[in-house]
Amino acid sequence: MGGFATLLTSQSVNKYVPTSAPTTPPAPKRERRKEARPGELLEAALALFVEKGYAATKVDEVAARAGVSKGTLFLYFPSKEELFKAVVRESIVGRFGEWEQELAQFQGSTADMLRYSYITWWENIGSTRASGITKLMLSEAGNFPELTLFYQREVIEPGQQLIRRVLQRGITRGEFRAINLDYAVYAVLAPMIFLMLWKHSIGACVPDAVAFDPQAYIHSQADSLLYGLLARTESTPSPSA
Repeated sequence: MGGFATLLTSQSVNKYVPTSAPTTPPAPKRERRKEARPGELLEAALALFVEKGYAATKVDEVAARAGVSKGTLFLYFPSKEELFKAVVRESIVGRFGEWEQELAQFQGSTADMLRYSYITWWENIGSTRASGITKLMLSEAGNFPELTLFYQREVIEPGQQLIRRVLQRGITRGEFRAINLDYAVYAVLAPMIFLMLWKHSIGACVPDAVAFDPQAYIHSQADSLLYGLLARTESTPSPSA
């Protein structure tokens, strides 16, 4: 009887004592992504800079959107200014070398080169989130002169040099009439600036308010611009005709 009682007691204890299995608590999301690539931070920063502007964007928000701590962000970018510069270099500046090569190898007429340049710009910059950087700079340049000088040096000047190359090619080949290149570059830039402002203002808020096709607009602007640029022959009607 005593053995039975001992057995019963032993079974009861064994029944109610839980068996503990070794478990590893899940790592917090930020710990799992502690080694996030700089590209993820740049992508998050670009999105926030375009959405909120430079002044209103906080590095804490960038880190949170990328899924890392602020400390991890500072391992790659020591300040918000350096983060912004890296975003511009990654999104825009890095394409200039590629475009230089494409223009150097282009075999068609300069009119076709100009049209090709517009479409290439739209596909790679204008239609993307990166075009919002231009609107940001136009809005906030006066408050951040150092960033403005950086943007002038690394984006505006190289971009204008590319346009000058296209226009000078047309003049040299006798396809374009002689013009003042210092100001003609702005005529080429104007449609681009309009599209970037439209995309990140009215186009973003009320996209269906006006039936507007960016690529059709580019073709129309290129035709108008070329009508003024092309060298005249006796058979070519003048603009005032």
